[in-house]
Amino acid sequence: MSSTNYLDRAIEIVQKAIDEDTKHNYPEAYKYYQNSLDYFMLALKYEKNEKSKQLIKSKINEYLGRAETLKDHLMNEKKGKSAIGVNGGGGAAGPTGKSKEDDDHDPETKKLRAGLADAILSEKPNVSWDDVAGLEGAKAALKEAVILPIKFPHLFTGKRTPWKGILLYGPPGTGKSYLAKAVATEAKSTFFSVSSSDLVSKWQGDSERLVKNLFQLARENKPSIIFVDEIDSLTGTRNESESEGSRRIKTEFLVQMNGVGHDDTGVLVLGATNIPWQLDNAIKRRFEKRIYIPLPGPEARRRMFEIHVGNTPCELSPKDYRVLADRTEGYSGSDISIVVRDALMQPVRKVISATHFKQVDSPDGGKKKWTPCSPGDPEAVEKSWTDVESDELQEPPLKLNDFLKSLEATRPTVTEADIQKHEQWTKESGAEGA
Repeated sequence: MSSTNYLDRAIEIVQKAIDEDTKHNYPEAYKYYQNSLDYFMLALKYEKNEKSKQLIKSKINEYLGRAETLKDHLMNEKKGKSAIGVNGGGGAAGPTGKSKEDDDHDPETKKLRAGLADAILSEKPNVSWDDVAGLEGAKAALKEAVILPIKFPHLFTGKRTPWKGILLYGPPGTGKSYLAKAVATEAKSTFFSVSSSDLVSKWQGDSERLVKNLFQLARENKPSIIFVDEIDSLTGTRNESESEGSRRIKTEFLVQMNGVGHDDTGVLVLGATNIPWQLDNAIKRRFEKRIYIPLPGPEARRRMFEIHVGNTPCELSPKDYRVLADRTEGYSGSDISIVVRDALMQPVRKVISATHFKQVDSPDGGKKKWTPCSPGDPEAVEKSWTDVESDELQEPPLKLNDFLKSLEATRPTVTEADIQKHEQWTKESGAEGA
């Protein structure tokens, strides 16, 4: 039997232990914990990967600690006493009467929360609304749904309540995650940024507790925003081939988004997806507000070129930027970013391939510098870039032709079929366009 087989068996048994622990069936839970530890030890013995060994060791320590706690409790129970701290194995209240939510002293919960701490953006991403080219409809909708309730909470009283779930959807590369960064910068609130990899664990039971603790942290630090990128990978459509673990994560997400038994005022879930039609219907209903993020229009594309070029030396006129916007119909924001990055390398390529250089005035008024030129230039001197000192090189400015050359080698990544599918889903879902 291989290490993987032993580990799979250990996980299978420890899940039974957690289930019995949650039901307060402590004798059975203790028996399963003990049994699982035997398999964990065997898995550790045959495991060759050091990182996997460390992970298995940490789980052995966790479940061994839980088994010892249960053993003490069962022994004390025979003597007519109740052990302190038995609660924690499955997140349910134990014989101490400790509530389901009051698990601050549970070591396992502390570990889960420590792992989620990285999801909290302690520093603002420094992306303002002005940095997001176009998408005026989406920005207006997000200001109404996110910024206003935080800045003017007195406007949202009685029946006028802020949205609890907002879904950003559209073709890949259109700026959904970038918009979320702008929200994080502009909103004076705790911002949790998570992806499926942050919430999915190979250890059964951990994923649901991660989801639960994420929402608990958000409630404790409200006003707060939970941004889940690629939410479809966590909450996709249910089917027969779906794993039990997947179903449990989805169920926990639904429970937490419903907020039953909790005051969820001031907690917003912001989801992003490229394939909204694959979302589970129950999850889709929790996102009351749906905002379509389409491909950028001509003006947005022009602005994107300007933003990405930034302060790089260039000779592009306003007319040139309009030419580029016209030439990139069907390109996403991500596609345009790649075009600009490639174009920015064109002057570097000119330096490398040049066989002649000439001297030009330095922009700072200092001594003259060398810049690539045509062999036919009257001032051309035959030399290569290796003959030029680093402080004597003057980079050629960006020109329209640099961008046109890069456009020849780049194609849009979003197909017409992708766009039609999103537009059809928008019609069916009554979502708001951007």
